[in-house]
Amino acid sequence: MPKRKSTHAEEPVAAAAEPRRRSMRLQKTEDEPEPVAKVSSKEVKSKAASIEKRNEKAPKAGDKLEKNEPATKKSRTSKDKPEPVAKKLSPAAKKAIKKTAKKDEVEEASHPPASDEPTERNYWLLKAEPETRYENGVDVKFSIDDLADKTEPEPWDGIRNYAARNNLRAMKKGDLAFFYHSNCKEPGIVGTMEIVQEHSPDLSAHDPKAPYYDPKSKPSDPKWSVVHVKFYQKFPAPITLKELKELGAPGKPLQNMQMIKQSRLSVSKVTASEWNFLMECAGNKFPEPEIPVNFNIDRELLAKYEAEPPICGPQPLPDDDDDL
Repeated sequence: MPKRKSTHAEEPVAAAAEPRRRSMRLQKTEDEPEPVAKVSSKEVKSKAASIEKRNEKAPKAGDKLEKNEPATKKSRTSKDKPEPVAKKLSPAAKKAIKKTAKKDEVEEASHPPASDEPTERNYWLLKAEPETRYENGVDVKFSIDDLADKTEPEPWDGIRNYAARNNLRAMKKGDLAFFYHSNCKEPGIVGTMEIVQEHSPDLSAHDPKAPYYDPKSKPSDPKWSVVHVKFYQKFPAPITLKELKELGAPGKPLQNMQMIKQSRLSVSKVTASEWNFLMECAGNKFPEPEIPVNFNIDRELLAKYEAEPPICGPQPLPDDDDDL
């Protein structure tokens, strides 16, 4: 490096001894260029080849890559494979497709998708005839007392109305239903029952001897369903149809009840508020005991009993020990 200039006058400096050749070779001056490493022609060629391969793999400007695919993979275009030409369907095939689609829609409506979340209990009303009536040579009489006598779950069969059938298919195990006496002298709600088994095919529809035989229903494609029920309770007095109609007037608690609006429907829905209201009505309908006409009452004894009612519970001990 150059020496720092001094402000004093320059004095003659004695010549320094010449250093050894070995140390002079190790010293470098600023003017001396750095040595350049020699590269063989083979190394140059290999590096050039690797650079060319890397440029081939890299995408070029303007190229569009397919989503979620590596750059080396060719993107599919419409030119690679021609699109299939749609074939024309015959009228019979179109009709069959429409029929299948309609059937699938009905099945989806009848079978709502299962959910992992617990569902609330639903309530229903089912009608039966407690008095003798013959259908296809078979007596269809069935009352709440008949249900109470059953030791096993009873199939609720014979439903041949689509709206009533769809209500049956919507029932879940554990739901409750009113038992309604229909087509009798005093129709009305007489008790309750529980749904213990969900819907299954109604096999009675395929039996020609059954009261509600349906020749259009096939075992391979059943149209009708049943649920199994068991007796729950019988009301002390029925809630009559007359009372239900009065409670179903505009502004009353049962104004929107399905059974009142669709009186011919044998299986109908009941809301939770309607169920609770009717159960309260049933609880308040305890009949008064009937007293025979020839029953004689001792009026004097009755008056004495009302004046001095008997004392219930333990009595205090007397003070005098002699009384013991």
